Amino acid sequence: MAELSPSVADEEVLQQANARSAVLLTADKDFGELLFRQGLVHSAGGLRPRLMPSVPQERSFMSLRLSSKRSPLTTTLLWALMASLAWGAEQIVLDGSSGMLPLAKALAVAYQQRSSDPHVEIGRGLGTGARLQALAEGKIQVALASHGIKPEDVQKGNLKVIEVAKGAIVFAVNTSVPITNITESQVCDAYSGKIRTWQPLGGADNPVVVLTRPPAEVDPEVIRAKVGCFKDLKEVETAKVMARGGDMAKGLAETPHALGMTSMTVVEQSGGKVKALTLNGIAPTAENVKSGRYFLTRDFLFVIKGEPTPPVKTFLDFVLSPEGDRVIQANGAVPLR
Repeated sequence: MAELSPSVADEEVLQQANARSAVLLTADKDFGELLFRQGLVHSAGGLRPRLMPSVPQERSFMSLRLSSKRSPLTTTLLWALMASLAWGAEQIVLDGSSGMLPLAKALAVAYQQRSSDPHVEIGRGLGTGARLQALAEGKIQVALASHGIKPEDVQKGNLKVIEVAKGAIVFAVNTSVPITNITESQVCDAYSGKIRTWQPLGGADNPVVVLTRPPAEVDPEVIRAKVGCFKDLKEVETAKVMARGGDMAKGLAETPHALGMTSMTVVEQSGGKVKALTLNGIAPTAENVKSGRYFLTRDFLFVIKGEPTPPVKTFLDFVLSPEGDRVIQANGAVPLR
């Protein structure tokens, strides 16, 4: 059984392989996570055409499992197939800022629909120091960043910073909230707890469920720097801290009466479950972001080490092409070209 679709959940693929007693052939490193760290069982065995295992025991475990379940001829043929795939297809890994993951995933999916080589994997998020260390050690080939890339880091690590897009940071609500605009003073009143229900803002008499991000993350940093009343604001004690960008996206989509800070990419990918508010009557459109009229923005940066390898260059050429620009625009961000 071969996993070809990037949209199918890993657990579902594993369940189907077990149900069919099929050997699982995949290029996805997350199966190492499922099998070894989470202890899920795959009875028939699995092959991953990667030159490096996710965990040290992975390769020998796979070999032993296959050898005990399959005939010598079948095992030999399967390992030959894995070897041919491993040498025939390159792989690159992107990881870093969790706020950039949605756009990176959209670009990766669009690229894989036109080509399977190189195979593009998206990580689960890394902090500023961790992403640069992973890049230096070759664990990832592209670091995702919006800030925290110091000139001395670039020079010391022989890094290249590639500007991919700019995106609007927005105050967004669950679609249960009927309002469409918020002012700077109103959003500060909501986050400080001065306003506790939606009624003073034009909504119903329902509680404002405040969702926020850790203070060192890009979205609150930009907001505190550019919204005057937010600079020294003490957030209401009931505010729920969303550790990752994906947590904020999920919280806004699933929590009635929620108010949070996120990106237009999250809004566009929410399937209508999350709504961006205009700020002071100014919408976070591409035109307003480009002109600076909408002033809450973040950069989308790809960081590589040295000159890009051929697989990385192939993917970057797509990202920076008109086709890549269309993907960026469709996901709520603004291409820089």
